[in-house]
Amino acid sequence: MKKISRRKLIQLSLLGSVVSVLGSYSFAKALALIPTPDETEGPFYPVKDQNDKDADLTQIEGHTGVAQGQYIIVSGQVTDVTGCPVENVMLDIWQADANGRYRHPRDPNKAKLDESFQGWAIIQTDDKGFFRFKTVMPGAYPASGTWIRPPHIHLKISKPGYRALTTQMYFPDEKLNKIDLLLNAKSAAEKSAMIAKNIGQQGNLPIYEYNIVLDLLRK
Repeated sequence: MKKISRRKLIQLSLLGSVVSVLGSYSFAKALALIPTPDETEGPFYPVKDQNDKDADLTQIEGHTGVAQGQYIIVSGQVTDVTGCPVENVMLDIWQADANGRYRHPRDPNKAKLDESFQGWAIIQTDDKGFFRFKTVMPGAYPASGTWIRPPHIHLKISKPGYRALTTQMYFPDEKLNKIDLLLNAKSAAEKSAMIAKNIGQQGNLPIYEYNIVLDLLRK
């Protein structure tokens, strides 16, 4: 049997170590989460400030009425691409009411505005990156021509050291998702990341889970 020199053994050992490190690196890269996809802000970001921007959009502080429509809970966690939670992230949230109407002076939708729907919230994640808010299922609304936007919620997410993100959250099992021009411009993986999951109920309120992945700010 041919003997292997001591030098050759050392070379093979070093090569094995390099392969092991590269293999671990590749495996870690494969496990990295994709950042939540960007989406257009749209034309109806709130332009008029309001006092009440808390995590319950179904009632406006000081109003006796409550919002119309199906109440829902949206909860989730903000992480970085390695899956580590990101604390104290600012979430700026706005959406149409149950009639598909935004609390915006230039919304051309002829549907009646729900004056008791808050429509806008600014909240923060906790020290584990979790967030939760109560709202109504947003209505679909006409965008242009025959294009009807499916129910969705807009979010701006920001935290120093991370790339600012503007995106839209969609709902599962919505027929209009299949023909939405914005959603269908995304890849299958991106669509999956943008569609919330129905994970159960709290009383009669459906709970939707929507997790957000932030990318580090590149220098």
